[in-house]
Amino acid sequence: MSPTPLEVRPACTAADKKAFVELPWKIYRGDPNWVPPLLSMAYEIIDTEHHPFYEFARLALFNAWRGDELVGRVAAIDNPRHNETHEDKVGFFGFFECENDPETAQALLDAAGEWLRARGKDALRGPANPSVNAEYGLLVDGFDRPPAVMMTYNPPYYVDLIEGAGLEKAMDLWAWYAPLDRYGPQGENIPDKLKRVARIAQKRYGYTFHPVNIKDWDNEVAKIKQVYREAWAKNWGAVPLTDREFDLLAQELRQIADLDVTFLVQDRQGQVAGMTLSLTNLCDPLLKAYPRPGVPELWTTLKLLWHWKVRRHVQGIRVTLLGVLEPHRGKGVDALMIYESTMSAIRKGYTWGEMSWILETNDMMNRGIALMDAEVYKTYRIYQKPL
Repeated sequence: MSPTPLEVRPACTAADKKAFVELPWKIYRGDPNWVPPLLSMAYEIIDTEHHPFYEFARLALFNAWRGDELVGRVAAIDNPRHNETHEDKVGFFGFFECENDPETAQALLDAAGEWLRARGKDALRGPANPSVNAEYGLLVDGFDRPPAVMMTYNPPYYVDLIEGAGLEKAMDLWAWYAPLDRYGPQGENIPDKLKRVARIAQKRYGYTFHPVNIKDWDNEVAKIKQVYREAWAKNWGAVPLTDREFDLLAQELRQIADLDVTFLVQDRQGQVAGMTLSLTNLCDPLLKAYPRPGVPELWTTLKLLWHWKVRRHVQGIRVTLLGVLEPHRGKGVDALMIYESTMSAIRKGYTWGEMSWILETNDMMNRGIALMDAEVYKTYRIYQKPL
């Protein structure tokens, strides 16, 4: 009997999109390290009518079928703001999920590439879900535990599938792990070299810091927006958020940010010099709530809140943003923020922290984190190939 032929089709109808969104529950069945998303969030990120990213970007969804069985999915993303910022013609793929079959992976990535080539793109890069300002990169090392909040996860065989389809490494992103309980209940075991650099930033240069004030949220967000846009402007692949994108991101992060471990740093003149934003690792309670198709999201949300707010099944925190404005670099501001974030996290009872993601080429930030005797425990990779 000949095998059922493979067919890759655009996912345009409501039924197609439902199949697209629900495929991961099939791919990751039985995988204890996969953290399922709330279905409302999985739909929101591909909602081209309402999500602000699609005011300028274009998205095409593809499903791979063998007969009546869905065996893979991918999205092609045309991001003109990236092309304008970097003066290139790169297009992106994202939301890649696939059975362990090279033919399926090749067909999906070819479909994304063809759609982008027709729009004038000359390279395929990803995965981006759907951009550098969202979930980004393929996990290539560190499969032994679940991801931190807003970080990606995938089976190890995805590496072979994507590389087998002709894509090569463009950049690695690092996730650093710090076992906070190792530093002692008062932070007495934090390495002296980190404390020394942090003190220099305060005493020699006069930097001060304060937690983000929820009562002055709008003004604090304006300062965070300034740092977000300026501190990463020259980073590889960075694309500035529009005001509407940033407002949505701020609204979402406000729900999961631990504002006791989120700081703004100011210089002697009271001007913002840097910021750090830390997120409660909702992956812990999400795993216990385990969202899934067919279960009312209200019930799942109540279970999530129970494990998060009542049972406090949260041990980790993720420092997701840590940026220093260019005039203040090289003065220990990064060490000051790392030290204060570590101390605050210890006081809040967190036992481990992740700092992610950091470009492998960001020597200044990686050196600062290394002062903590932290370790790179997960590596995420951005792939690319010419079209």
